[in-house]
Amino acid sequence: MYYTYVLESLASGRHYFGHTQNLEERLTRHNSGKVRSTKAFRPWRLIYYEEFATRSEAFQREQFFKTIEGRQWLKGRGIL
Repeated sequence: MYYTYVLESLASGRHYFGHTQNLEERLTRHNSGKVRSTKAFRPWRLIYYEEFATRSEAFQREQFFKTIEGRQWLKGRGIL
């Protein structure tokens, strides 16, 4: 399984969108400072995720979340 996920920085309130095959390990990497783009805004908490059968589907959903429409979709469901 592959996952598309949304993280929220507890330090700044920023959001991060990504996809992975191992959700738990990826969150650990974000919070341990091993991901350059999220290192400065630690700690992070997982606020939403979706499961997909293929990496391609998970990546497409990540790209959607990064659009204005995707952010509106998340806001409309109380996620952002």
